[in-house]
Amino acid sequence: MPYFDSFDELRAFFAKDGFATQCLGAQVDSFEEDPYRAQVSMTLDPARHCNAQGFVMGGVFMALCDFALAVCSNANQVACCSTNHAFEMMSRAKGQRLIAQAECTKAGRTLSFYVVNLYDELGTHVARMTATTMRTPQVDAAAGKGCGA
Repeated sequence: MPYFDSFDELRAFFAKDGFATQCLGAQVDSFEEDPYRAQVSMTLDPARHCNAQGFVMGGVFMALCDFALAVCSNANQVACCSTNHAFEMMSRAKGQRLIAQAECTKAGRTLSFYVVNLYDELGTHVARMTATTMRTPQVDAAAGKGCGA
């Protein structure tokens, strides 16, 4: 994983996450290293993000939390992949924005542990995800060894 000299570099790198940035419209809001923390957010589009009943799809919650985890667990450290997620939907989202805040609760040599809390713009705690990640060798996506290879 690259080490970023600026927040703008970090945002530009994670803007390449096409599903999160193009399908969800997510963006990286903040990143801290001690301890590792990241915040990402998105504006809801009822036509794309809601189910037939008008509620935000659970997959949107999960995807935004996963994007926050990706930023938190990969920026300025050895690349990793998640090995396990536990996800709890706690409340219906209201308002126009979702905010996911990820934090490393224990960084290990091989395995690390994270919690991601999801809030709507009104401050309602909408969902929580816990995740375990494993450090992995750098994957060269340009050489065809990345996603779907």
